[in-house]
Amino acid sequence: MKTCRRRRAGIETTRLVPLHPFARFASFAFPFFVCFRLFRGSLRRVRIHSLAAFVVLGLVGCFGGNDDALVVYCSHDAVFSQQILDDFTRETGIPVAARFDTEATKSLGLINLIVRESKAPRCDVFWNNETLGTIDLAKRGLTEPYQGSGFKRIPSSFKDPDGLWCGFAARLRVWIVNTNQMKPSADVVRSAFNLRIQDFTYAKPLYGTTLTHYCVLWSTLAPDVCQSIDHMLREEATTAASNGQTRDLVANGTCAFGWTDTDDYFGAVDSGKPVGMVPVRLAGGQTICIPNSVAIIKGTKRREAAESLVDYLLSREVELRLAKSESRQIPLGDIGDAELPVEVAELVPWAAKGIDLSEAAAVRTDVLTWLTETYTN
Repeated sequence: MKTCRRRRAGIETTRLVPLHPFARFASFAFPFFVCFRLFRGSLRRVRIHSLAAFVVLGLVGCFGGNDDALVVYCSHDAVFSQQILDDFTRETGIPVAARFDTEATKSLGLINLIVRESKAPRCDVFWNNETLGTIDLAKRGLTEPYQGSGFKRIPSSFKDPDGLWCGFAARLRVWIVNTNQMKPSADVVRSAFNLRIQDFTYAKPLYGTTLTHYCVLWSTLAPDVCQSIDHMLREEATTAASNGQTRDLVANGTCAFGWTDTDDYFGAVDSGKPVGMVPVRLAGGQTICIPNSVAIIKGTKRREAAESLVDYLLSREVELRLAKSESRQIPLGDIGDAELPVEVAELVPWAAKGIDLSEAAAVRTDVLTWLTETYTN
């Protein structure tokens, strides 16, 4: 029923009239409809939370569900490394569970994870895209010695004498220049570094190969000189998030030149960008050659499988494969120039002039402590 007001002969009267059947149904059903909507919303939230938990558990299961799988922590670009690991499994029958790191925090995140897990290690083999972090793990006693067939073909300057780690497939630190703005020559970039630092870009040195670069400067020039250079860069140059962003800033002409790695430089070349490069050289003429490195993690329960993967990664075939990839990694063992891409063969002599990284590794903790305070405050 509803109240109906009418005015008749100047007098307002009120009477009750029957509700339309649909209105009666609506008035009856509305409270139940509201309750149902509230319940369904709660149910949906429960389902969403349940689904999220299921996905998380599923991802954990995907990573650690196969007890027979060789667990590999890998900071090398997944686009290149995953296929190599897949081929290793296909050729040996050994399953691999790989865990990768991000572009910005490459290697450092996985190194810290290995340290945190040291009392109950999950990782069997660490494939690092640089060297200093692996040396640090060895100094902490977190790697196991192994000198297999692959170890023997790598020059002594790129491996631990006791087999606690071994390098392979390197990159060089280089000056990348926009050829529309600058000539790619050593004299020109050195002059520009002194006179045009506002046109320079570099990656934040908390991670990866830029951290290695800083450790080399710290150990060869002295800490105060390295700190002065960094202060100048932070005040006047452009700080990028990664070597890839550094490359893009130069390739697109936002900056005239910068520091990056050979693999990033070749990425710009393949994209048709107007770039050139000059190897970074130290006062003694050495270059900064940064190999990938591999190590067996202490406490592995899959030692035989771990040895097989280490030999596989250090093989001539894998070094050649990485040399022919888009990243153009520089082989450290003997390959033979005839099989190498021309642009990689040209880099082999520069890689041979790489500075011994042991002194840089010795100061890594001090440099990282200073950089963390400088770049996070």
